[in-house]
Amino acid sequence: MTTENKEDLVREVSFDLPDADATRAFGRALADVLRAGDLVVLTGDLGAGKTTLTQGLGAGLGVRGQVASPTFIVAREHPPLADGPALVHVDAYRLGSLDELDALDLDSSLDEAVTVVEWGAGLAEALAEDRLEIDLARPRGGIAAHDADLDGLEAGVRRVTLRALGARWDAVALPGAPA
Repeated sequence: MTTENKEDLVREVSFDLPDADATRAFGRALADVLRAGDLVVLTGDLGAGKTTLTQGLGAGLGVRGQVASPTFIVAREHPPLADGPALVHVDAYRLGSLDELDALDLDSSLDEAVTVVEWGAGLAEALAEDRLEIDLARPRGGIAAHDADLDGLEAGVRRVTLRALGARWDAVALPGAPA
């Protein structure tokens, strides 16, 4: 399903991904339309696939190093292996305010990198008017944040809602579910 609101320059597309491999493949496809200066804000419960999607983005962008959740270090930069932008991967879960996000000095690298902020809703929007917001949910048999057993995070359908905000995305063909 795709909707568009020209007044607010918002485009939205929703689709299901069957598993973690498809989530990574979507990330690789999305990387094809990203460029330096782009901001991607990811939301979703624990185990929804935020880091999995970012792993696909890293593979598609061709960056150095294993993309893993930066939960305890908050932000990690992955430089490009060749020409192309770096990937700045932020986990804002432990950040309590815009001041704490600002202290990461993301503004200094925002123009030269693709910046992905997990758990960024309510904070990261201040970084850029033009951005992608991606919600990931596990609608059927999903793993909730309170579940103690996190085995099986690779399995299960993810519901993706991608919102493109701002003029940057007007002429960009947004990828849907990979074939």
